[in-house]
Amino acid sequence: MRGKNFKVRLLIGAAIALFFVFKRCSQQEVNPYTGRTQTISMTPDKEIAIGLQSAPQMTEQHGGLHPNNQYQTLVDNVGAKLVNNSIARETPYQYEFHLLNDPNTINAFALPGGQIFITYALFSKLENEDQLAGVLGHEIGHVLGRHSAERIAESEYWQGLTTAGSVGADMGELVAGIGQNTLLTNGRDDELESDDLGVKFMIKSNYNPEEMIGVMEILKAAAGPNRVPEFQSTHPDPDNRIERIREAIKKHQTN
Repeated sequence: MRGKNFKVRLLIGAAIALFFVFKRCSQQEVNPYTGRTQTISMTPDKEIAIGLQSAPQMTEQHGGLHPNNQYQTLVDNVGAKLVNNSIARETPYQYEFHLLNDPNTINAFALPGGQIFITYALFSKLENEDQLAGVLGHEIGHVLGRHSAERIAESEYWQGLTTAGSVGADMGELVAGIGQNTLLTNGRDDELESDDLGVKFMIKSNYNPEEMIGVMEILKAAAGPNRVPEFQSTHPDPDNRIERIREAIKKHQTN
């Protein structure tokens, strides 16, 4: 009886796994702006809606918007210059740039669909407009690269396989662990792709791409000696990013 039940569970688990494999295959599409094949489960309009819906909450979590209009205007102008001088202007996304009033968290991030944020803690450490362009160009790269949408679709896929593993052969934890490592690796690849795109956007807008290396040095100093090892983080090690940024500069300056 136990053997029969195990076979039934195995068949059910296999059926669930096949469903999510076929679903993932049906969601494969080529990003027209990067040429990379991705798993995407939502339309650009849905990405824009998610970003607009989430933006007020993210703003509130970081102390609201910074009150200095001159600083915000600089962020707006640099962001607009990067968009208007690159392939980003051809995307359906609604790019908006926000300077957050957070004096402690050194960070910048992008929501799906074009909502881009930089904290005052990071803004205040930047040495020039070119470095600001490096930060914002990187975040535009996340939007254009559809990284959030891809991570959502990939997470759904691995959650489905985890369920299949749990039902079929008590392997849910193993599958979940493999999925987590895969998502971490993919997350690091996203950062490197955004660095590459950011360098390209900077060059197109006549900013000095070497200043993105200065941004990496700022982030490296902020993380300190106890930063999370690369294999446990969604972000590549700053030293590895610097090396790849130098490669991107050579590539895009010769094209």
